[in-house]
Amino acid sequence: MYIINYRRRIDGVFLFFVLFLFCCAARLLFIQFFRSDFLKAIALRQHNLYVELEPKRGSIYDANLKVQAQNISVDSLYACPDQIKDREKEKIIRQLMPVLKADYAYLKNRLFRKKSFVWLARKIEPWQSEAVKNLKIKGLGFIKESKRCYPNSYLASHVLGFSGLDNTGLEGLELYYDKYLKGEPGWALFLRDARQNKLDIFKKMVYPHDGYDLVLTIDEVIQYIAERELDKVFNHYRAKGASIVVMDARNGAVLALANRPTYDLNEYGRSDMQARRNRAVCDLFEPGSVFKIVTASAALEEKKVKEEDRFFCENGSYRVATHLLHDHRPHGWLTFKEVITQSSNIGTTKVAQIIGEGPLYDYIRLFGFGSRSGVDLPGEISGIAKEPRLWSKISISAIPMGQEIGVTALQLAGAMSVIANGGNLLRPYLVSEIKDKYGQVIKEFPPQVLNRVISVDTASRMRKLLAGVVEEGTGKLARMKNFSCAGKTGTAQKLDANGRYSHDSFIASFVGFAPVEEPLITVAVIVDDPHPYYFGGVVSAPVFKNVAEDVLNYLKAKNADKPVSKEVIALNETRFFN
Repeated sequence: MYIINYRRRIDGVFLFFVLFLFCCAARLLFIQFFRSDFLKAIALRQHNLYVELEPKRGSIYDANLKVQAQNISVDSLYACPDQIKDREKEKIIRQLMPVLKADYAYLKNRLFRKKSFVWLARKIEPWQSEAVKNLKIKGLGFIKESKRCYPNSYLASHVLGFSGLDNTGLEGLELYYDKYLKGEPGWALFLRDARQNKLDIFKKMVYPHDGYDLVLTIDEVIQYIAERELDKVFNHYRAKGASIVVMDARNGAVLALANRPTYDLNEYGRSDMQARRNRAVCDLFEPGSVFKIVTASAALEEKKVKEEDRFFCENGSYRVATHLLHDHRPHGWLTFKEVITQSSNIGTTKVAQIIGEGPLYDYIRLFGFGSRSGVDLPGEISGIAKEPRLWSKISISAIPMGQEIGVTALQLAGAMSVIANGGNLLRPYLVSEIKDKYGQVIKEFPPQVLNRVISVDTASRMRKLLAGVVEEGTGKLARMKNFSCAGKTGTAQKLDANGRYSHDSFIASFVGFAPVEEPLITVAVIVDDPHPYYFGGVVSAPVFKNVAEDVLNYLKAKNADKPVSKEVIALNETRFFN
């Protein structure tokens, strides 16, 4: 009996081990044939570290190849929470708070995570990096990253825009040309030891492709001149906003563009939306009397009037349908030249009535109003230019003098350039070429004529009329000592909350070009709600004068020995012979 029980136990133990071995074999076969790929992937993740290699974002240069935006190498701080004892974390938080300027809750949330890697601060300042290193805290480390830097801080902020922590463009040219600037990331597979520490040995690597560089039409010196004068008028007249555009009248290249208020590109996170808004391309306003250049050009081009034709300006009061139209001061008989020089609303309306609604609208569109200019900046609006079928009975008196129509500062600069360059509407542009890191040109942006607006003869006659505005009319404060100039003033009432024209808020503007004989630059100055003075001839004309005079002196010195480009020659041929 004892022997029988003993054998049964032996057989039971043997059977158990046989079944156990069978289960192990089955498990091994299952792992080998059904789980091998999964386990292999886990092993690879444990022993291989995938690292994305960040490309260097392209730099941005002005027309003289002076750096306006570039990437620099900075430290980013990380922590390994699982390597830090909990009792030490509180002390570390107290040490890091004043250095990183971070709050307690943020650092606690990061350091008490059950992870082997967390970011504490990305792309920190050099002094912060040095301060953390001096603390000699175990479990913290640094990784070199690329940070966008803007050497000129506020200068051309609305043109350049900015990029975020991940080097993706968010505003301005940084956004518009992001696909060229950003580049393509690479990657590398590094080996790790049993403790998950990275070894300086890689299995595979694909190098990143650095971004391309932009060369702008913006000139750093001209941009500084424009912003300096815009600052003065913005602060002196306590305005809500202001914009200035300086354009090469011959080819449409934007030499300077600025707005107020503005912001520091290196501290864009501390600015508000109002400061970052590019008013020159995205703010809509009624231009006022500046718009009379369209009416006058249409009248001359259609041969409806001549400079010496006389118009009775009704001694300052003229009824159109249900509306009583006034001049800023009463006039009797004025020649067409004097109507423009003295900026008579009544005289301009009578000229518009001769032209007719349909033809006048056609010229409004030819001058580029009611459509986007095509400038290489994000956020541009088309403005408002109503079709004649939508005009009211009084529109024929309002639109010719710059009411019932919405424009941008850039559109006004482009329209005035039509007269300055001999009749062509040009596409404004801010980037002349794109280069790789070796200096090879990847893409060029030559001047582009959008359409012929008026004839060379009409443009020449308009230049003389607008020169009279400066010499004898409302734009006398734009007159320069050493250069001739021409332009048009504008003082437009803003709409109040009830949709009526305000008697307290105005847009003061002046748009002109210089020199009159061979125009080089067009300058548009727009000041929103200045106080106590609000006339364009008083507020904006002096800004034009100061900017144009300094810019022409600068260009004269800069181009003394510089040959004329092929593009300018081609445009001049188009200007004088078409």
